[in-house]
Amino acid sequence: HLLSGGEKALTAIALVFSLFLLNPAPFCLLDEVDAPLDDANTMRYSEMVSRMSDKTQFVCISHNKITMEIASQLIGVTMQEQGVSRIVAVDIASAVVLTKPFLE
Repeated sequence: HLLSGGEKALTAIALVFSLFLLNPAPFCLLDEVDAPLDDANTMRYSEMVSRMSDKTQFVCISHNKITMEIASQLIGVTMQEQGVSRIVAVDIASAVVLTKPFLE
């Protein structure tokens, strides 16, 4: 009862990340672990994922824009009509190259 939702999430994330630092795995699946975090702690979480991504591939499920900003690829699932899901994938590096002429 003494910790907030964000503090509990940070504690759990710290434990998982420390285990990955001791014994890296090929990938790590994180399902909305950033949901209870405020913006400052989401930035810290995102920076840690970025730093650790050279040894571990991260698959992060998130609705948080700050977390999405660190991704090299984004995959979205939408449902425009009842019962029909659609997957939209974006490779960020390719998207930057495609939009560069429009930004100049």
